[in-house]
Amino acid sequence: MRIVDTHAHMVDSAFDADRAEVLERASKRGVCAVVAVGETLADAERNLGLAEAFPILKPAAGLYPTHLDTGEADRMASWIRHRHDRLVAIGEVGLDRWVVKEEDAREIQIDIFRRFIRLAGELGLPLNVHSRSAGREAVRLLLEEGAQKVQLHAFDGKAGSALPGVEAGFFFSIPPSVVRSRQKQKLVSRLPLSSLLVETDSPVLGASPEERNEPANARVVVEAVSEIKGLSREEVAETLLENTCRLFGKSILETSP
Repeated sequence: MRIVDTHAHMVDSAFDADRAEVLERASKRGVCAVVAVGETLADAERNLGLAEAFPILKPAAGLYPTHLDTGEADRMASWIRHRHDRLVAIGEVGLDRWVVKEEDAREIQIDIFRRFIRLAGELGLPLNVHSRSAGREAVRLLLEEGAQKVQLHAFDGKAGSALPGVEAGFFFSIPPSVVRSRQKQKLVSRLPLSSLLVETDSPVLGASPEERNEPANARVVVEAVSEIKGLSREEVAETLLENTCRLFGKSILETSP
């Protein structure tokens, strides 16, 4: 069984004491690649360094949607343009209506999101999208902008809000918290297996909210999807890996530095 964790925060300080051991555990559990997402320029720089030290890591760069600074967004976009050949995705970026409540701030957030959607299209990179409490709007904006390579991570909306994205060929990544989230279970049940990916969102969204999550728990997602869909783990793992390669390309499986 080979699994790709398509969304993990490996720059997080929660892993500073044992990052090598964490990645070794993941490898032993069948995880062959981990997409290391970022929230800031500092994260982006560090992800490149971590990927050199740990070939299992595949670096991404993005600006978390609660950063409402257009100048910072411009700097991130410039950084990505100059290093896009070393990245596997832009992310995470997107919308967050849970934190950002004011209408003027939301307009800034939308503007920044649109910029990253267009940048992803310009560079041909997959877009890793955060859409907390904004799933329907995020999908709408992606469709308006003609986004092609899209991953909606830990989508917290109703399945009905996701279906237009499914029709457009977007992917929806499922974290280990699916084992305790009725919303995630309904999403997996209603969306076709061909639209699903595995993620952990480490160090959060684990099977237990009290414990640090890590990429090794990507296997929990395969097992949960298998149970919900009534399919064998092998079939689910194979299809999810195929989905991952459709989004990122087969190079995501390469382990050479």
